[in-house]
Formats: sequence, structure tokens, C-alpha cells
Amino acid sequence: MFNQLKNLLTSKKLYYTIGGLVVAGIAILLLMNEVLMPEYTNYNEGVTVPDVTRMSMTEAEQMLQNYGLRYEVTDRRANAAYPANYIIDQTPYPSEIVKPNRKIYLTVNTGSRPTVMVPDVVNLSLRNAKIQLQNYGLEVGTVSFESSRFKNTVLRQSIESGRKVERGTVVNLAVSDGLGEKVVEVPDIIGLNLTEAQLKLREAGLRVEEIRFRPSKEEPPNVILEYTPKKDTLIEGESLKLIVSERFDVKEESESGAIRVDTTYVDDPDSTRQNNNRE
Repeated sequence: MFNQLKNLLTSKKLYYTIGGLVVAGIAILLLMNEVLMPEYTNYNEGVTVPDVTRMSMTEAEQMLQNYGLRYEVTDRRANAAYPANYIIDQTPYPSEIVKPNRKIYLTVNTGSRPTVMVPDVVNLSLRNAKIQLQNYGLEVGTVSFESSRFKNTVLRQSIESGRKVERGTVVNLAVSDGLGEKVVEVPDIIGLNLTEAQLKLREAGLRVEEIRFRPSKEEPPNVILEYTPKKDTLIEGESLKLIVSERFDVKEESESGAIRVDTTYVDDPDSTRQNNNRE
């Protein structure tokens, strides 16, 4: 058995066979790389995509056939700038290089616009109203602001809800600026506790924009010292800035260590009583 294996490994025929297989493999790889694959993929061949936008479907079809390309209509939209059945858009774009027989995807102008139902966006936030209108295929037009207490809330829409309109129709919105329409009296809050003052302002339809603290020797903490603007009346929904008292002698806690509490007599009632009697 050993001699047979030795003769096989030292045989010139074995090495000729292996060498032949290697050469054949290299030849096959070169043949595929230089001949078969280029032929299959049209190597070094390409077609410049023509511009078929602003053409009728008939003209676009003929031009694409002349260039050796195919086409598919993937979308139909309404665009007043184009006649019916004219090409609005294409992919791949004009002047791109593609392989022969490549498919070009077309967007075609429809003869009439589809209609949609206008949703009710009154009392929605401006952000949600925009999303709602866009979801229905409508455009948000002018956004104007009017006085009302609920900021960024839609007060009116230019086209009433439930009406059928063409897709892409513009809807204008009137939105609250957070200010009321009426004039309100500013309550007397000087000397009130901060919590009481905030409650009175809220009841009057006013808001607190900012709170600042000022050390005071005369007033206890959290008492209203001043406010701005200093006016008797304001528009409902306007804001005030408050100046509130704090302790004049406020000091940061010492970092000298923990406070020790003497608990010597806590667990011994008799000792505690004796200590009290001594006092």
C-alpha cells in the first residue's frame, strides 16, 4: 500500500493531470470574463436616456422605442401646466446612461383631477391640522393669526369640512395667537403669596411668563414685591413677570459635618424622667 502511494505521488502523469486542470480553469475564467460576461451585460454599451417630459404619450412611446428602451406608467397626477396625457416626470432622468432595453418609468398628467373630502381641522393644533390636510391630498395655504386664548389652535378654515374639492386644493387657516379679544383688569397681587397671586392671575385670564426672586428684609419669603408690565388692564392671555421675595439672610448650609443628636435618654424612660426632674 505504501509503495503504491509513493509511486502515485512521484508519477509525472499525476502532475500533468493537475497542471492541465489548472490551465483549463484559468482558460474558462478568461473566456467568461472577456467574452461571455461582456456579451451578456452589453459591456461598454450604453444608451443615453432621452428627455420625454412635456411630450404626449404617443410621442414619448415612439422616442423610447427608437432609443431601444421600454417604458411603464407608474403614476398619474393632475398638473394644470400640462395637457392631458403628457409626461410630467421620468425615471431614470434625461442624459443618464443606461443599458439597452432598460425600462423608463413615467408619470403622466391626468385629464381631470381626483376629488377629495375636506376634513374638519377646526380646534386642532396647527401642526396636526397641517398633517391632516396633507394626508387628504390638500395643500396648506396662508396661516393668519387672530386673538384667542388657546395658542396655535385652528379657529377657522377657508373651505368648510365635508366639501368635495380637487386634490391639491389650497386651504387657508386662521390660528389663535394665544391672546384674548377682551381687555381684563390686572388683579392687585402685591403682597400676596406667590401661589395666591398665580391663582388670581389665572382667574383673570392672564399668564405668568417669568418669576424672579429678590432678598427682602420687610416681607416674608414668596410674597409678590413687583410685577411688569405695571398696568391696570391687559389683553386677555397676556403674560406678566413677577418679582418675589426671599429671605434676606439666606446662607448656604455649612459643610462642617453631620449634626449630632444626643439620644442618651431616649431608650430609658426612667433616666429621661430623672433628667427632667433634675431640670
